[in-house]
Amino acid sequence: MNPTDEQTAAVDAFSAGDHLALQAGAGTGKTTTLALLAGATKRRGRYFAYNRAIAQDATARFPRTVQCKTAHALAYAAVGHRYSCRLNAPRRPAWQTGQALGITKAVRIGDREISQKVLSNTALRTVARFCHTADDTITRRHVPRLRGLDDTQLHAELGAHIVPFARKAWTDIQTPDDGCVRFDHDHYLKIWALTRPRIDVDFLLLDEAQDTNPVVEQVFLAQRHYAQLVMVGDSAQAIYHWRGAKDVMTGFDGTHLALSQSFRFGPDLAQEANRWLDIAGAPIRLSGTLTVPTELGPVARPDAVLCRTNVGAMAQVMALMAQGQRVALAGGGEGLNALARAARDLKECRRTTHPELLLFPTWGELQEYAVHDPAGRDLQPLVDLVDKHGTDAILNAVAGLTPEQYAEVTVSTAHKAKGREWANVKIADDFTPPKDTDQKDDRGRAIPGPIDDGEARLAYVAVTRTRHRLDMEGLSWIEQHPDGNSHRQVAKPIGDLHDNSGIERA
Repeated sequence: MNPTDEQTAAVDAFSAGDHLALQAGAGTGKTTTLALLAGATKRRGRYFAYNRAIAQDATARFPRTVQCKTAHALAYAAVGHRYSCRLNAPRRPAWQTGQALGITKAVRIGDREISQKVLSNTALRTVARFCHTADDTITRRHVPRLRGLDDTQLHAELGAHIVPFARKAWTDIQTPDDGCVRFDHDHYLKIWALTRPRIDVDFLLLDEAQDTNPVVEQVFLAQRHYAQLVMVGDSAQAIYHWRGAKDVMTGFDGTHLALSQSFRFGPDLAQEANRWLDIAGAPIRLSGTLTVPTELGPVARPDAVLCRTNVGAMAQVMALMAQGQRVALAGGGEGLNALARAARDLKECRRTTHPELLLFPTWGELQEYAVHDPAGRDLQPLVDLVDKHGTDAILNAVAGLTPEQYAEVTVSTAHKAKGREWANVKIADDFTPPKDTDQKDDRGRAIPGPIDDGEARLAYVAVTRTRHRLDMEGLSWIEQHPDGNSHRQVAKPIGDLHDNSGIERA
């Protein structure tokens, strides 16, 4: 292949020994560029892959001087193997583990009684959250917020009760031979990170840097004095903050370059992508490939339907199945299955252990919370879907899903679609516009509220998954929104990023 000017600039900066942050927009060939960097030197390197499948694919594309591994694989080789007898132990209910840790009775916080099962579940989730951070000890900030205990003071009371048990669980986890807490892969990754490891290579390549867990960031950045650091990612695709991921490209001390030429789609789609990049305040703008004729317009039979939420995805699955189509759900249906079973339990006045719904004793209380409590508004689509179709219909739909390789259409959330592409894509209707403000324009119409930059990033991910044709139906409201027509859709010159300063947060 003939490298683009942007790729050549990246190779030159790498060869000069610079620490490098490479902003790579959707479809701009980031893995190809990283392989070019690795091929430009005889030095030994390590490629940090986002998951095992990516690591395996990269192994075939990188020279033998570069080992392609996940952070978990490195951690297992260093310390995780000591815990092999505890890995893959039989699953046990959280309440049994909690009982072994000393959680034996309910507590009252505010006007809610928190059962032993909920306390046990929360303690284990606290440990899981701690394992994703760069922190040395478990504190109240690792305790997850529970729906129904949204008040700051109530959460502080919950944290004061949970933290001692979570710390006891973490002590149990660090025992190699045996323990009451089920040991998993994130545990040995955290144990490894706490040893402050040094990775003996000449350079490190970090992929998908915008979605790096702080625990991996800590290990990566600590190698600065021993190895050349190269991170690649797309700050505009930083969409996993809600589960602890962090865009480590922001503020990285090094040379900042960009890959803005997308080989996935043409100029029309690049223009649409740039609209959302502008709204998100992203550091790059894309240009499309002239020889790729991507179109925007209605798609009658899409290869993929992309949704904002899991509940929206479920609604699309049911609608497409009703049309007689073979439907796949990206990532499988277990998450929706668990949510539907939890809803059925509540409708039958049984408690559920689902982390989103575990504090509600009945379906009626959940309905009231979703309607009247601002913190519960995002549960309203679930309530509406269950009330309209019933839990049995949802469970039957999940059971009727088709494996992707045999499906006519794949339904996916935008989150699960990241890193993927299809020929023809349709945007579902659960990408709702922001609420109107109290202000009026000169015609007396309500002025829409601003678009949250996180929602803009998610929309950017969704619209850049297509190669041939994109149906913007679910995001068509952007044409009437003030933010949707206030930008200049042009590529940002490389020189704007080629310095040692930090880059603007997406």
